[in-house]
Amino acid sequence: MALAFMEGNEAVARGAMAAGCDFFAGYPITPATTIFNNMLKMLPPKGGVCVQGEDEIASMGYCIGAAMAGRKVLTATSGPGISLYSEHISFAISSEIPLVIADVQRLGPSTGSATRGADSDIQFLRWGSTSGVPVIVLAPKDVKDCYTLTVHAFNYAEKFRCPVFIASNKEIGMTKESFDLGNTELPDLVERTMYEGENFIPFAADPDKAPPFLPIGGKTLVRQTSSTHGPDGYITIDPNTIAENQERLRNKIHSCRDEISLYEENLVPDTDTLVISYGITSRAVEDAARTLAEKGKPVSTLSLKTVWPVPEKVLTDAAERFSRIVVIEMNLGQYVNEIRRVLAGKKIDFYGQMNGVLIPPEKIMEAIEND
Repeated sequence: MALAFMEGNEAVARGAMAAGCDFFAGYPITPATTIFNNMLKMLPPKGGVCVQGEDEIASMGYCIGAAMAGRKVLTATSGPGISLYSEHISFAISSEIPLVIADVQRLGPSTGSATRGADSDIQFLRWGSTSGVPVIVLAPKDVKDCYTLTVHAFNYAEKFRCPVFIASNKEIGMTKESFDLGNTELPDLVERTMYEGENFIPFAADPDKAPPFLPIGGKTLVRQTSSTHGPDGYITIDPNTIAENQERLRNKIHSCRDEISLYEENLVPDTDTLVISYGITSRAVEDAARTLAEKGKPVSTLSLKTVWPVPEKVLTDAAERFSRIVVIEMNLGQYVNEIRRVLAGKKIDFYGQMNGVLIPPEKIMEAIEND
């Protein structure tokens, strides 16, 4: 056993290094700054680059340029910074630029409260870009998750050539705890598929795949644009070409939805209630479930690690035998309607809280018992 004692933000940085990250750009913002601080310590000794931009917009621009040049890229921010990232996120989606964005969420809206946590950005991460093309969002529940899910995030960014978000939270990011770092199992690393051959066409790909990659600045001309484009990278207004590309951007992620769907479940026999949660709230749900079991009122739990794309098969399989679903969120209900959509016909109750305070197990037990 090799116990390590660290906060979630350091674990994200360590996960990025384990994934082969070699470029970071960001701008200081509470509660994400210590990711930046840790990358500043870790990257240069390994030959990587760590840059503070003059603001969030510039920092994302640096990240996009580095990713297009072939670097594995991480940036980190919180709610106000994610808002400023939005245009560049759309560019990364459109031009299929792989990068990982750690969003250490804090209480919103707007500037909100820099030192209070909340899952404020769950909907924004999915829909905070033009077109509605899907992205991948992973939600850690603890420091160990911050480490392992960051490696998954880099793998998904490389495979699907898209932005991948880590939806952390101030309460995870700035709280230290111990976990067995040395014996924590990580997924095998995935690298983006490189183009081999002649006559490179920058966005030529199968209908449900990301195109192979060549870095800008090499011997082969690589064309990039944020405008609608065809496989050759030239701007186009042809409806059929545009529709085919939009569909491919969607299908490359949705066709692998089951592969991307990460979760933990504890389905207890002879229980009729399933409690669904994500992020740090899942820990309070687990505490509540243990107490209810001791009282002779056991429930089952499902903790989603992938929130976007919605893990529909995970939800339907887990919920199949349950007569009642309870959804707990550290906001006013940013995800519950997705669960209601997928589990139409099920009795679904909701408890949410968004006041800068963690949801205690007692509140969750009250929501479960008030049938």
